[in-house]
Amino acid sequence: MTPGTLLISQPFLGDPNFERSVVLVCRDERASGTFGLVLNHRTELTLSDVLKLPLGPASPAAALPLYLGGPVEPDTLHYLHRRPDVPGATALGQDVYWGGDFPVLLDLLTTGALDAADVRLFVGYAGWGPGQLAAERQARSWVTHPASAGKVFTLATDAFWRAILREKGGRFQAWANYPVDPRLN
Repeated sequence: MTPGTLLISQPFLGDPNFERSVVLVCRDERASGTFGLVLNHRTELTLSDVLKLPLGPASPAAALPLYLGGPVEPDTLHYLHRRPDVPGATALGQDVYWGGDFPVLLDLLTTGALDAADVRLFVGYAGWGPGQLAAERQARSWVTHPASAGKVFTLATDAFWRAILREKGGRFQAWANYPVDPRLN
């Protein structure tokens, strides 16, 4: 699977970690598996809650919200941004980059060279061992939306899952309207 692909969970996936989730695939390698970030599970935490910043609460990065990137290693920080000049960043397509030198990213935010709206921070990540995601896709747990990394910064987080399904159209558009618990319908 190509980095920059979105994985959209089917409405009744049954895994609370990925219920109504949209995951951005950052890396997919046959030998090591797949690494992705859940895009639409925002936490109540900000960067200053988990990291001591050089300017403290006055830092432009202090109020950046943290998203739950997935259930794996929730004590790690990952980030997406729109700066190709951050050393070590991986291009995901559509002017979206993953990772890179975090002090450089913080400096760009502090100096105003990078707008806070062009950064997403994640604690933890979504990971699949070799062949695991392929099996889940074959079981139709996930729908793919290729070459869609740019949507990270264009769709509202709380409506991301529904919006991307509506954009796909057809039966997926109907999925967007499925109730969370059909017994309550």
